[in-house]
Parts: sequence; C-alpha cells; structure tokens
Amino acid sequence: MTGTDQSPAHRPLGARVMAFVALTKPRIIELLLITTVPVMFLAQQGVPDLTLVLLTCVGGYLSAGGANALNMYIDRDIDALMDRTSQRPLVTGMVSPRECLAFGITLAVVSTLLFGLAVNWLSAWLSLGALLFYVVVYTMILKRRTSQNIVWGGIAGCLPVLIGWSSVTNSMSWAPIILFLVMFFWTPPHYWPLSMKVKEDYARVGVPMLPVVASNKVVAKQIVIYSWVMVGVSLLLTPLGYTGWFYTAVALLAGGFWLWEAHGLQNRAKAEVTGAKLKEMRLFHWSITYVSILFVAVAVDPFLR
Repeated sequence: MTGTDQSPAHRPLGARVMAFVALTKPRIIELLLITTVPVMFLAQQGVPDLTLVLLTCVGGYLSAGGANALNMYIDRDIDALMDRTSQRPLVTGMVSPRECLAFGITLAVVSTLLFGLAVNWLSAWLSLGALLFYVVVYTMILKRRTSQNIVWGGIAGCLPVLIGWSSVTNSMSWAPIILFLVMFFWTPPHYWPLSMKVKEDYARVGVPMLPVVASNKVVAKQIVIYSWVMVGVSLLLTPLGYTGWFYTAVALLAGGFWLWEAHGLQNRAKAEVTGAKLKEMRLFHWSITYVSILFVAVAVDPFLR
C-alpha cells in the first residue's frame, strides 16, 4: 500500500517530476560520475573531447538511474518497512509500481542506445552489464540471501571506471582494471559503516547485511582488511607507468588517513563501544571524500608529468 489514497496521476506536476528524479538516486549517481570522468582524462592523457564527456555522463546517468528505479521497484516491499527508505516515491505513492517499472526499463533502453550510437558499443555493453548486474545479481539474488551481498553486488558500481576508459579508447587496459579493483575493495568498507548505523532497519526486513549477522568487532576487522588491500591496489598505477608523483602522493596521503580512520573504528569496536561513540559514520563520510580526492588526482596527474 502507498502512503496516500490519491492516485499518483493526480499529484502536482512539480512533485511528480521530482519523484521520478528521486527514483534515479541522483546522489549515488554523482559518485559514479566522479569515478567515470577522471578516467577519461587518464585515458586521453589530457583533456578528452568535451562532447564525448557530456554524452558519457548523460548515458551513465540514464543507465544508473534506470538501475536505481528498477531496484526501488523490486525492493518496494522492504522500503516501506525501513526508516531510511520510508519516503521513497513508491512508498509514499507519488509514483505507482507500474510507472516505476516502465520508467526504469525506458531509461535502460535509451541509455544503451545512446552509448552505442553516440559513444561506442563496448561502452554500451559495459553500461548494460552494470545495470543488469545491479538489478538481477545484487537486488534480486544476493541482497536478501547473503551477508556478502555488498561485496559482489558492488561490482556494478565499479564498472563506470571501465566505461570511462572505453568511451575514450574503445578498448581496455590495465589502468582501468586497477581502478576497477580499487572501487571493488572500496565498496564494502564504504557501505558497512552505514550498515552498522542502520542495522536495525536491515534486521527488521530480513536483509543479512554483515553488521546484522556479525558483531561490530568482526565487521570492523573486515573493514580494515579491505581497506589495506584497497590502498595497496591504488598504488599500482604508478609502477605500471600510468601515473606519476602527484597521484602517488595523493594516494598515499588519502589512503593513510583512510587507514587511520579504519583502525580507529576497529579499536572502538574492540573496546565494545556502541551507539554514537562508535563513530562509524566518520569512515562512511570520509570514504566519499577519499574516492573524490583520489579520482581528481587521476584526472590532474597527466598534466603534471
């Protein structure tokens, strides 16, 4: 049931438009674009064609937006029961399930055709693969079945790195693969602190996020392990010749601060600190800053070599 008796079609136009925008989860897509555009600069070893950048961003937004809309369609039952998702458009009744499904499929088709016809078909298939992986593998298969859901489901969020590279070169290389792996190992320690904060929400609807099924000590230990691997992988670009001193310095400084925060969270978890004093959201917020700084360095580095 929706949160209102009035049909979605009779809602104010402005509110309806904003509801459809909300279906795409714009804040999440911002992060995906932050990892796409800098890789285009790295692939070009300078400034890529700005029209190509625009087309890639539009295609990426539409593809990720379609995936997010389909995710909300599938998860509308549990979204209605979780505090953090209780105001999503399907829950409030601003958009009907049928409209959401049609919207998501339309964005998927349009984004794939845009990539294929205006960028290249390698980018189109990568984009479609990311969408299908997020919707089918993560949302439909993994999310409600395993505590490793975000580990493997996070692959969908790593693919924009490959798309950014392929949009410029129409090929693959070790550089985007390394950055793909950085994002792969970044995703769990990025999302698990948030899951620690809202684990009661996930527990209520039976979604086995790691903090729901494991103690804070176990989760914090996993965060530290993934963090060390992530920082180590991020430093591989320079010895392989893709980046220089600037990227290396930024990766070391930003990665070092990440590890400081990760170990701080682990120490508090070991001391059995709970509630606000656990400060798990400090690492979550820093994780977004970290990936932004790292990928800005990816974009800037070619100009300083």
